[in-house]
Amino acid sequence: MTKEQIEHVRNNPKYQKLVKERSRFAWTLSIIMLVIYYAFILTIAFEPAVLGTRMGEGVMTIGIPIGIAIIVIAFVLTGIYVKRANSEFDELSHQVKEELKDIA
Repeated sequence: MTKEQIEHVRNNPKYQKLVKERSRFAWTLSIIMLVIYYAFILTIAFEPAVLGTRMGEGVMTIGIPIGIAIIVIAFVLTGIYVKRANSEFDELSHQVKEELKDIA
């Protein structure tokens, strides 16, 4: 790509919208995951008895399903990102590429 093409892409409102929305969405999902993860870790550190509470008569504690839920939540958040990336973000990327072809 030439410097003119790079500047054209950077100045394109669709590209700016793509970068802004994708970054905001990624940061939002990251913060959600970090809050969940660190809440779990801080609970382990400062209130281990909460997660060590037994469920029923067996040996399983409440911490095991919560830990599994955190892993599942990470996969769900990843799926949400991929779904939006494959629809909205890819469409914006395609539009920017098409406009670049028009000036080339």
